[in-house]
Amino acid sequence: MENLISLVNRLQRACTALGDHGEETALPTLWDALPSIAVVGGQIVVNVEFVAYLTRFLRGSEFGSAYQLFFELNSFISSGKSSVLESVVGKDFLPRGSGIVTRRPLVLQLHRLDEGREYAEFGHLPRRRFTDFAAVRKEIADETDRETGRSKQISTVPIYLSIYSPNVVNLTLIDLPGLTKVAVGEFAIFMFLLSFVIATVSSSLNGQPDSIVMDIENMVRSYIEKPNCIILAISPANQDLATSDAIKISREVDPKGERTFGVLTKIDLMDKGTDAVDILEGKAYRLQFPWIGVVNRSQQDINKNVDMIAARRREREYFAQSPEYKHLAHRMGSEHLGKILSKHLEAVIKSRIPGLQSLINKTVIELESELSRLGKPIATDAGGKLYMIMEICRTFDGIFKEHLDGVRPGGDKIYNVFDNQLPAALKRLQFDKHLAMENVRKLITQADGYQPHLIAPEQGYRRLIETALITIKGPAEAAVDAVHGILKELVHKAINETVELKQYPSLRVEVGNAAIESLDRMKEESRKATLQLVEMENSYLTVDFFRKLPQDVEKGGNPTHSIFDRYNDSYLRRIGTTVLSYVNMVCGSLRNSIPKSIVYCQVREAKRSLLDHFFTDLGKKEGKQLGKLLDEDPAIMQRRLSLAKRLELYRAAQAEIDSVAWSK
Repeated sequence: MENLISLVNRLQRACTALGDHGEETALPTLWDALPSIAVVGGQIVVNVEFVAYLTRFLRGSEFGSAYQLFFELNSFISSGKSSVLESVVGKDFLPRGSGIVTRRPLVLQLHRLDEGREYAEFGHLPRRRFTDFAAVRKEIADETDRETGRSKQISTVPIYLSIYSPNVVNLTLIDLPGLTKVAVGEFAIFMFLLSFVIATVSSSLNGQPDSIVMDIENMVRSYIEKPNCIILAISPANQDLATSDAIKISREVDPKGERTFGVLTKIDLMDKGTDAVDILEGKAYRLQFPWIGVVNRSQQDINKNVDMIAARRREREYFAQSPEYKHLAHRMGSEHLGKILSKHLEAVIKSRIPGLQSLINKTVIELESELSRLGKPIATDAGGKLYMIMEICRTFDGIFKEHLDGVRPGGDKIYNVFDNQLPAALKRLQFDKHLAMENVRKLITQADGYQPHLIAPEQGYRRLIETALITIKGPAEAAVDAVHGILKELVHKAINETVELKQYPSLRVEVGNAAIESLDRMKEESRKATLQLVEMENSYLTVDFFRKLPQDVEKGGNPTHSIFDRYNDSYLRRIGTTVLSYVNMVCGSLRNSIPKSIVYCQVREAKRSLLDHFFTDLGKKEGKQLGKLLDEDPAIMQRRLSLAKRLELYRAAQAEIDSVAWSK
């Protein structure tokens, strides 16, 4: 069971080392899932007795100095939270003074030793052992100032202190800054009387922001409102429990008292004729767990350096010998408090382990998934950057090819151009209108010139065919442009689907521009090749077509007719029909060859060499220029670093939990 508390101790240390303090962030937090005990108490509560003490001092009472006064008044202006912690530990190690002394959470991890000399270690000084606890007190104050500065502000970043001793139980407590208030009705008296001692006492509130009271309350709430937090609410017996800050705030976050332990201090300082039996028996204020009373060292004991072992003995004697409390003595005192808290914390941790494992495993998967989506961090050397860019470009190129090959959608649009758009465009050319009677007559006559043809109007045929075929260039160019538009669309899709390119805006732009420039070059090559196909048909007619035409039955000769009826309607109609048949034959041929030319010059080349020019230019760039291409958004870089740290924390937690064997 002791391993369970040690497990949580190690996990809490890992949380702090890797930046998880349980604060509200966009990152998952392990800290909030870990069971803990938060110590809550109040301070600077001004009452009539406080004013009486100040008045006695001003009249020249037994107090020898202003500092002595302030430490003596600690009996009235605080709940005794620090004294309770020191009693549980058995050492005088916490900073003392007036005002707000605790300004950072102190995670106090107690480790029981079977034998040996007791010592302390700080999380921020892992290789240094402190055997002098006065030095521990000073280091707590110094480390607080390192984080908060000397402005006396507060910080949520905890200090980790481990104490190893034969006189402690295995336990972890989080000491929080004391809840602070000044009673309104006595504020004027307090300030008036305090002015007399301010010349000798340097108030610890100097330099603290006006919002510090609310800041402390918010910090305390951020700990105790978590369902995994056990609340140790410390209240002084010489103060009305209804005004206890610790009880008040505990009731707000834990109204049923299911995770609150009540500790009553300063029982020995109550007025004569009064006692705290009703509170300790749970009659005045009921909690699920019994109230525990403690008797701390007095200021006189502290001044005389009365050790904690003797103080514990006195505490046991006080409860055992007091007629009011001896029936409760078996569950009173700081030793009992430590044992009961240790036992309860172990039970809570054990019950939370399965849920904690499930949370950790789930979060590891989520963190790994997001890190994968964010991509790898940028390489530092030029070679690494070049390789990284090349890999990203290859990924993009692979996605682009998948679109063309049908693995991803989009490539089918190219086939649609060949199967629907091009044939429809060829049909819309309306060759029959071009070969109408009047146009045929006009072109045949013009082709004859001043000397009419003798047998067949060959020049007229050629001119009719050429003027018809030249119109095919329009649909051919339109097909080239349509495929070019589809390829550009697929480039943009591939860029958007290449996750790595989202990290680097400059590289994304450069790759996109390089791909489009390549497509533009391929389009021009394709345009030339496709138009050449049309021009080839123009430059050389298929002679076999005309040789295979049926002979004129009436004339018994060539269907071109004789010179005597060459310009009549029947003759011209036959020429138009012949030319139309030839043009349709050529269209059928081009309908098949134009897609081949486009695929060869555009689609095939895009698959083979879309980024070849970009790669050539890339090889000439220096490290600084390559770095400009990898200009990742700083927010993404920070997010990746944060996720990597948090993933390291959760993996460490996985390993820690797996290494701990606990009984069923």
